[in-house]
Amino acid sequence: MRERKGAKKAATEDWHRADIVAELRKAGWSLRKLAIHHGYKCPTTLATALARPWPKGEAIIANAVGVEPSTIWPTRYHMNDSSRERASSREAASRSPLGAECVA
Repeated sequence: MRERKGAKKAATEDWHRADIVAELRKAGWSLRKLAIHHGYKCPTTLATALARPWPKGEAIIANAVGVEPSTIWPTRYHMNDSSRERASSREAASRSPLGAECVA
């Protein structure tokens, strides 16, 4: 049996999308039910937050799971100053999900 040497490191990788969906299910939600609950016309809208940065969607998902968005997506929230400056120009675009419109 191997012994642990030292404390466990803080998570530096984002949660896997299957882990996020599993945590939502444990909390009694699905991405579809959560999107409908928050008034989105397209029930697949919140899946956008799993694929790319979208602060509003990330906050909705994290709130349903009961953690901070930075816990689920540390690479999106724990940036150094130089990468934060590059990301600030993309932030406006990430506020609304591109391609999240439902196609009937």
